[in-house]
Amino acid sequence: MYSKIIALRFPKEIVDKPIVVNLVKKFDLTFNILKATIFPRKEGILVMELRGHRKNFNKGIEYLRSLGISISITGQDVRRNQEKCYHCGTCTAVCPTGALYIIRPDMEVMFDSERCSACEMCVAVCPARAMEVSLDKVHVL
Repeated sequence: MYSKIIALRFPKEIVDKPIVVNLVKKFDLTFNILKATIFPRKEGILVMELRGHRKNFNKGIEYLRSLGISISITGQDVRRNQEKCYHCGTCTAVCPTGALYIIRPDMEVMFDSERCSACEMCVAVCPARAMEVSLDKVHVL
């Protein structure tokens, strides 16, 4: 069984189409949606774990690409700069895997890099710019 966490960016013309269901029906793949942000008439972003036989996985990726969806497989390339972080917790609200979480009652933000899917959502919302990404580990398909 082949499994990867992928980030999909949908063009605005197809955000309202039932695309992911075809990965199951046509390619015998399973998926687990980790985070989805899709706005009507705007770009959509979907982070999910996709599983199946490698041959089916590759066919499913080719299907998504043929629809104009940009696909990237991300690695463990997000890290937190401890010196910049002031533990506001904003990143914890958007983290789809729970890699960023708050220890209570201290209200200290923790980062578990093993659980990180490198979706980069925390990077976009961090007001202190403490979340950093190394782009050399992102593989665009």
